[in-house]
Amino acid sequence: MSLNSSTLLNEENAQGAKRNTECLESLLQTPSSFQDNPLQQLQLASQEVLEKAKKSGRSKCPKCNSSRMFYCYTCFVPVETVPTKEIPTVKLPLKIDIIKHPNETDGKSTAVHAKLLAPDDVTIYKYPCIPEYEEKRHEIALIFPGPNSVSVKDIALHLQKYTKKGVCANDDDCSREPLLKQARIDSREGKNPNECISSSKSEGTRLKKIIFIDSTWNQTNKIITDERLQGLLQIELKTRKTCFWRHQKGKPDTYLSTIEAIYYFLVDYHQEILQETYKGQYDNLLFFFSFMYTLVKDAKCCAGKE
Repeated sequence: MSLNSSTLLNEENAQGAKRNTECLESLLQTPSSFQDNPLQQLQLASQEVLEKAKKSGRSKCPKCNSSRMFYCYTCFVPVETVPTKEIPTVKLPLKIDIIKHPNETDGKSTAVHAKLLAPDDVTIYKYPCIPEYEEKRHEIALIFPGPNSVSVKDIALHLQKYTKKGVCANDDDCSREPLLKQARIDSREGKNPNECISSSKSEGTRLKKIIFIDSTWNQTNKIITDERLQGLLQIELKTRKTCFWRHQKGKPDTYLSTIEAIYYFLVDYHQEILQETYKGQYDNLLFFFSFMYTLVKDAKCCAGKE
């Protein structure tokens, strides 16, 4: 009896392993057919290059020769099987600084996606090596949820306050040339403060840079309390929900991955501040993210976790 039970168990294990192998092979050969993919409406460039790279497996980084999948997360370049010319590039309306926690695992971070897809507008710094922002704080904001955070639509109003106060590193700087003042906003004339921020480059109040922190939520305190980030306008994205497959347990689903936060901020900024219709201009920032999301979801389905 025990011999028969053992034999049956071995056969079941063998069949289970075979099913898993077939499922993974199918995953590598065919794209996802999930109908509940919240990212499926994005206007993305063809991901055929990623499909081909997935089938061929890991490849070398052209700079450091490390074995990677799709891209090198330390050199910020695609691997040899992913030609750079087949990767979309995105032009952003402002510059982005990403401050990466030194203990954040490179291979798990989505910050590199932004650098790969918007190389001219994104800079990644590893904490504590970050710039001084004090002299420019009237044109810089930090994406971070907190008691003093404001929504994207209120950026103009709050930057106006910074401009009224003036921002100087020292008295000598103040004596050289005063900051240009924000035009007076009269609510009776029906003027929208957001319009001032989008149309008044010459008035010195236009947002020029956004800072994102790339770390686990438990690691953010070390960075957010750094004196170089004090006094910056903080913005919170409250209405978006994450699709990140490594979402941290116990945190609200409005806590986004770095690339999601960048993407959703830009969409809101485009509509609320630039006052323009959004037509998918920044969708390709999720070029890698959406592809990996599909891979992970398919893998979980094969494993019976969903």
